[in-house]
Amino acid sequence: MMTGAKRKRSAVWRKIQAVRFEDIKVWCMRRLPIFKWVPVYNWKENLIPDTVSGTMLAIQQVTQGLAFAVLSSVHPVFGLYGSFFPVVIYAIFGMGRHVATGTFALTSLISANAVERLVPSVSTNFTTSNNSGVLGLSEFEMQRIGVAAAVSFLGGIIQVAMFMLQLGSATFLLTEPVISAMTTGAATHVVTSQVKYLLGMKMPYISGPLGFFHIYAYIFENIRSVQLEALLLSLLSIVVLVLVKELNEKFQRNIKVVLPIDLVLIIATSVACYYADMEYVYGLEVVGHIPEGLPSPKTPPMNVLPEVVTEAFGVALVGYVASLALAKASAKKFKYTVDDNQEFLAHGLSNVIPSFFFCIPSAAAMGRTALLYSTGAKTQVACLISCVLILVVICAIGPMLYWLPMCVLASIIVVGLKGMLMQFRDLKKYWNVNKVDWSIWVTTYVFTICFAANVGLLYGVVCTVVIVIFRFPRAKTLNLKNVKEVEYKYKTEDNCESLKQVKIVSVNNPLVFLNARKFQADLIKIIQKDTMSSQCEQNTLLCSFSNGSCHGESLQSCHGERRALILDCSGLNFFDYTGVSVLLQIYMDCKNRHIDVLLAHCKASLIKAMQYGGNFESENPVFFESISSAIDAIQIHRNYSKFSEQSEV
Repeated sequence: MMTGAKRKRSAVWRKIQAVRFEDIKVWCMRRLPIFKWVPVYNWKENLIPDTVSGTMLAIQQVTQGLAFAVLSSVHPVFGLYGSFFPVVIYAIFGMGRHVATGTFALTSLISANAVERLVPSVSTNFTTSNNSGVLGLSEFEMQRIGVAAAVSFLGGIIQVAMFMLQLGSATFLLTEPVISAMTTGAATHVVTSQVKYLLGMKMPYISGPLGFFHIYAYIFENIRSVQLEALLLSLLSIVVLVLVKELNEKFQRNIKVVLPIDLVLIIATSVACYYADMEYVYGLEVVGHIPEGLPSPKTPPMNVLPEVVTEAFGVALVGYVASLALAKASAKKFKYTVDDNQEFLAHGLSNVIPSFFFCIPSAAAMGRTALLYSTGAKTQVACLISCVLILVVICAIGPMLYWLPMCVLASIIVVGLKGMLMQFRDLKKYWNVNKVDWSIWVTTYVFTICFAANVGLLYGVVCTVVIVIFRFPRAKTLNLKNVKEVEYKYKTEDNCESLKQVKIVSVNNPLVFLNARKFQADLIKIIQKDTMSSQCEQNTLLCSFSNGSCHGESLQSCHGERRALILDCSGLNFFDYTGVSVLLQIYMDCKNRHIDVLLAHCKASLIKAMQYGGNFESENPVFFESISSAIDAIQIHRNYSKFSEQSEV
């Protein structure tokens, strides 16, 4: 009896262990994406392009790491650490294959507020002689990185908490105009913060509301203190960087490896500064002592956490928003998916863990991500290869950067923000598509300039939600009687042949950022369901979309014709830029699936917006006055195709 009971208990225990093992395996595959892509990595096809991209990325990571550390008001060496540790963590937990995490201008600027407030600057010169602290740096510099690390730690904790609360689904509130305006405004702040290095001026740290304008007021008041040598070197550096980068972009299809002008400029100016003794002869500010090797882990100062809550929230939100936008764009471009909540976890851990190694807050940067695109990176291996090269710099090459002029670093920062600053061109796009989105962009940018990036982001989200809530009750619903009339008119035996593989989808509500994703997902499900059917099936004539749900009535048809999708937009009373983008994306997806898309009952404003944002074939009309005319066009096109086939025979 006892033996049987023991066997039964052991069998149950084995089942529990098996279930636990399976649960652990599923969890690891879900939360550790590295276990998904490493086993299927194609070493033969991907290793070479990933190595080339990783090498180019390492060069940019080193230069931006040094520059963004200065932007964060800490010693440049901490930027090298911030270009190494977060990249490794994100490669393990992140889902973006072409997302280059590391030091980031916007998060550095936010953390600088806490650093300058809690450890005020005595001197902006990094070449202090009092090297009594850890890593051979002064106690003053170690206190500063302690504050920055605390901001990174708390910001990462906030991101992990948002992951646990599953707040990734709330990212639909972050519309493209808001993100574009916020990042452009923050980039303007970053450029402003570098003006003192470009001009070689000594000036106090200025922040707070309207600090942007106070900085330029101080510069104009003290214009005579501009250092001519630093100004000329800055102008020369910017001109060289812009020209070479433009040439690299123009001829990137003809050359496999672009010229690493950032690295060339750093080497050239460092050598020139050393041999001309510019630090003492002309008074140029240089980077100074760079410690060798990796630091030992140390807990960030917990006593300052209550004092950096504001900056931590700014780092968590701004860093995540900018990084997620790049991850989404990467996934869309290379046709894979990104989980919003998983990105919260990945970026949260990329801030928490590196904070124990004296790292400043991290996020993905547009310039580095664009570099991975242009150099043909295939997977996250490119980022890991860049980490190996950065480790070499930290352990061996770092001390050689002593003579690098600070004005050159500032020039690299300014030119590196070109992509963000060029988002000013989006204003024309928003004006032509939706003037409400244009006004949101302008006001969000103004708020960001006058206050800070996190304030501008909050204003943009609140403003967008308020406008949509105000406009939704005014929206008229679709007249279902007219739709049924269309249904009965074309549900006759005579016209069955002409309606093969035709779907008519009625949009019953405004199409804005609140419901655009759901609409796209429901519509794709209908299309995929129809694609999978290989025999005669019930083909949906009408699918009413209302508040994110679809309900269909069917029509018997047979497979064999080129399929067509008619969107009845009579109920689409208003839309925003996100809604138009979704419609254009649906059009392109269907086109790739060889599905004709026709839009009926479109308002003039919708037609104008879509024509501005997309390229439509002139020989195949897309917009029609009614569903009847759209169906007639399909019938005429099919009859013409059959006639052409018979003529060829």
